[in-house]
Amino acid sequence: MPERVKFGDMLASLRRSLEAIPEHRTGKNIQYDMVDAGLGAFSVFCLQSPSFLAYQEQMRKQHGRDNARSLFGIETIPSDGQIRNLFDPVAPDFLYEPFWDIYHLVQHSGYLEDYRHVAGTLLLSFDGTRFFSSERIHCDQCTVYQYESGTSYAHTVLGAVLSAPGQTHVLALEPEFVTPQDGHDKQDCEQQAIKRWLTRNARRFEDWSVTVLTDDLHSHQPLCEVLRENKFHFILTCKPESHPTLYQELELLAKVQGAHQTHTLRRWVGHHYEEWRYHWVQDVPLRTGKDALRVNWCEVTVIRESTGEQLYHNAWITSHELTPETVEAVADAGRARWKVENEGFNVLKRQGYEFEHNFGHGHQHLSMVLLTLLFLAFLVHSVLHLTWAVYQAIRKALGARRNFFNDLRALTRYFYFEDWEGMIRFMAEQLEVGPI
Repeated sequence: MPERVKFGDMLASLRRSLEAIPEHRTGKNIQYDMVDAGLGAFSVFCLQSPSFLAYQEQMRKQHGRDNARSLFGIETIPSDGQIRNLFDPVAPDFLYEPFWDIYHLVQHSGYLEDYRHVAGTLLLSFDGTRFFSSERIHCDQCTVYQYESGTSYAHTVLGAVLSAPGQTHVLALEPEFVTPQDGHDKQDCEQQAIKRWLTRNARRFEDWSVTVLTDDLHSHQPLCEVLRENKFHFILTCKPESHPTLYQELELLAKVQGAHQTHTLRRWVGHHYEEWRYHWVQDVPLRTGKDALRVNWCEVTVIRESTGEQLYHNAWITSHELTPETVEAVADAGRARWKVENEGFNVLKRQGYEFEHNFGHGHQHLSMVLLTLLFLAFLVHSVLHLTWAVYQAIRKALGARRNFFNDLRALTRYFYFEDWEGMIRFMAEQLEVGPI
């Protein structure tokens, strides 16, 4: 049986990273340390409870004990303002290591095997999204946009998640932020952010053990070269309007016998049959020029058998070899890229994490640090759900995600729990769900 990943082990990783942050204060007013401030911010995101620290301060005064200390190890409860002041000067990369510690915990538990797909590789999806925008509030890390109507300031994050067809949860890895880069005149962008992420983290994976998924924005030779240099496979969305040379070559190869290959599959989807038509060509140039990278191309079209209606169509370029045996897996993996939005950003924006809320902008790094902790809380919940049957049973019994967090907020306000596992088991007992 796979081992479950414990909340305490994940929290311990965050504590180690917080302890390693250098002290940046020069005065004598150091009542609150970085560990308590970081754990305090994390606790708010983990419980989706903006007032959690205030409630625990009140519980500590009245009863001499509280859930801030027992659940999260917070010795001195800081205020929201003190957390913001402490973390504004701290770069978010000080908090990246817990993502990888948790990744290794999931790997050791055996549950990471459920995320292997095409050719036994992990599917790593990237997508960028804006999480802050203002015409007035800004910091040195903002991207500046000039319009005829005025100036706008924004923060954009590149999310990186592990996903797989059939998996209801994505596993967040460390984010990468679009920020002004030292020594660069041009503004930073998602294309450069994804290259930085890959170059920095390639060493964390075995060679050719990961397949990268992106949308059409990144589906071009510069990124493919970075992927090959760092020994990543890829399946990248490929649209005709952005790849004219490739599609011209596909037209020319239509005259060559055997160049174009097809495979058709009939699938029952519960209430009707669908026809899945796969079409692929190997070894085509990605762009014009003698230095053009050669890639493989495939597309899938899904037709409702009873009506002939087209339900889905998409196409990709890939480094994986395409055969009648592999093209289905490649297309399924390409479709799974949407999980970074559907099970990633959409959950963060609409399921209580308040992804786009301005928890504090600061003058330096605050907004990025807080978003990193929010990503980490999202990862912790995903791992608990993936690896702990009791947690799964509670979530299933309560239905909507918001019901679960409503209960957490109420329980931690009025009751004291000795540890996280005790609180979850109390919920399971009251709901009469198992296994306990």
